[in-house]
Amino acid sequence: MPSINLPTPKSALAIAAHPDDIEFECGGTLAKWAANGCVVHHLICTDGSKGTWDEHADTVALVDIRMEEQREAARRLGATGTVNFLGAVDGELTADLDMRREVARVIRETTPDVVFGHDPWKRWRLHPDHRNAGFLAVEGIVAARDPFFFPELGRARHRPDALLLFESEAPNHVEDVSGFTEPKVHALLAHESQFETTMVITNNPDSETAEFENRELSQMRDMACDEAFEFGEAFHLITDL
Repeated sequence: MPSINLPTPKSALAIAAHPDDIEFECGGTLAKWAANGCVVHHLICTDGSKGTWDEHADTVALVDIRMEEQREAARRLGATGTVNFLGAVDGELTADLDMRREVARVIRETTPDVVFGHDPWKRWRLHPDHRNAGFLAVEGIVAARDPFFFPELGRARHRPDALLLFESEAPNHVEDVSGFTEPKVHALLAHESQFETTMVITNNPDSETAEFENRELSQMRDMACDEAFEFGEAFHLITDL
């Protein structure tokens, strides 16, 4: 049986490959924790510049649009922490030492009790950014906790209490997000540049937005795992950090 509901932490850091990944995967949990006083931080690894099907798009402008959409999504979740961008080119993220240093820096600066990240061990994953962002979250925790990793950062080491991996094939923990589905969907809808590519909102915005919301609610019902609540978000929880 999965564990249910961590105590609300003082602070949390969600690490993801692209703008909107965090809202899709843990937006309900972050909204719940923010409402209960948790300082929620975001870390986005790439610039989101390939997030369009328009072959003639101004991708430089798209980067700025997606950064502002991410900031607005964080506001809609109630997040009061920082929104950090590492700026790797979309589709070209690597889990190298330079990027690990940057993730460790953000962990040391934000001192989260809980970190969220992509599960890097998910089988048959197509998008390399998700896999590499997951490894950066895991390896960044190791680097942030130990004193001889990147001492040039000039920041005190920090060890989070827990890591919650989303998109996991082996979830062992569920957060009850009943009552927080609305801010999650509202935050997702801040990512207007992604309506066509990820949300299937193109021709009839009113009906297609309702269909998108219903799909999200259905997924959260499935993740509740027959518990005594209606909506959940599932993770693989690691506390031996």
